Amino acid sequence: MIEQNINTWNSYINHNFVQQLADGTLQDLQFLKYLKQDYIFLIHFARAWALATVKAENLEEMTFTSSIMNSLIEDEMELHRKICAREGISKIELENTIEEPENLAYTRYVLEMGFSGDFLDLIIALSPCVIGYGIIGNKLKKVAKSDKYIEWINTYSSKDYQNLCISVGKFIDDSVVQRLGKNYQATGKWDRLIWNFHKATKLETKFWDMGLSV
Repeated sequence: MIEQNINTWNSYINHNFVQQLADGTLQDLQFLKYLKQDYIFLIHFARAWALATVKAENLEEMTFTSSIMNSLIEDEMELHRKICAREGISKIELENTIEEPENLAYTRYVLEMGFSGDFLDLIIALSPCVIGYGIIGNKLKKVAKSDKYIEWINTYSSKDYQNLCISVGKFIDDSVVQRLGKNYQATGKWDRLIWNFHKATKLETKFWDMGLSV
């Protein structure tokens, strides 16, 4: 699916926001704006994974999707709270962050895929964030020229997060084959899923754009 959207994908994972994280030139205000918006994003993202649990066909799928929701709440959101607390931003202030239009567009798109679409529509819309951050974290760990944002980089390059990305990728592959069969690429549904992936990836890129617009 990445291959069918390679240009869009590369624009996402190689965005200027990402490059500035690597070399430490991202402004503090830009990073904090991103973190505050991403905190709200993760709340909705956790809801979307909870919705995936509702749409799951069996206990195994329910267990997996609920574990991702728990990881978001307990690990990723804790990172945001910790960094923001050091900058004098309280948990209450984080939770009361007013969503930027780019945040609204992305989160509502993903949730709409869950409400109006099926299980595959939803998990495909969720996938660019999970897998993309793993690729970005792994890359930045190798090429970062500054330690300024090392805590963020370490989170997404960690063994735990990298293993989570592998698990999510396998889960999506298995879910597609289970529902569409081994010849899934010949189905009309597959074409729609490619478009869903494209749309979500574009919205990820616009989220980075938003972070730079201080």
